[in-house]
Amino acid sequence: MENLNTYITEILILLFILITFLQSGVDKMMDWNGNTGWLKEHFSKTFLAGMVPLMVGIILVIEVIVGLLAIAGIYTLIASGDPDLGLLASILACVTLLMLLFGQRVAKDYAGAFTLTGYFIVCILGVWMMN
Repeated sequence: MENLNTYITEILILLFILITFLQSGVDKMMDWNGNTGWLKEHFSKTFLAGMVPLMVGIILVIEVIVGLLAIAGIYTLIASGDPDLGLLASILACVTLLMLLFGQRVAKDYAGAFTLTGYFIVCILGVWMMN
C-alpha cells in the first residue's frame, strides 16, 4: 500500500484516462452506426469524408488499448512502483487526442477542438509525471 500513497497522483490521472478512453471505445462498439453516421455528416465537406469508418475503427482500437494500458499502469504502479505502462498509456492518450484535435480542426469544429484541451492537459501531465 506504500506505492498507493506514493503514486496517488499518477494513479488518479490513469483512472481519468481509463474512464475517458475505455468508455469512449465501448461507446463506439455499442453504437457503431450512430457514431459513424454522425461523423459522416460532421466530415461531409472535408477531405476526410470517405474515411470515417476507417478513422472511427482506428480510434476505437487505440482508445481500448489506452484503457487497458491504464489498467495495467495502475496495477504496476501499485505493485512495483514501475511507471512504464502508465507512461505508455499517457503518451498514447495524448497521441489519440492529437488525432481527434486534427479531425475537429479539419471539420472547422473549433468549439469541439477546444473541449479536447482539458483532456490533453491531464494526459500530458501524466506523461510528465511518469517520465
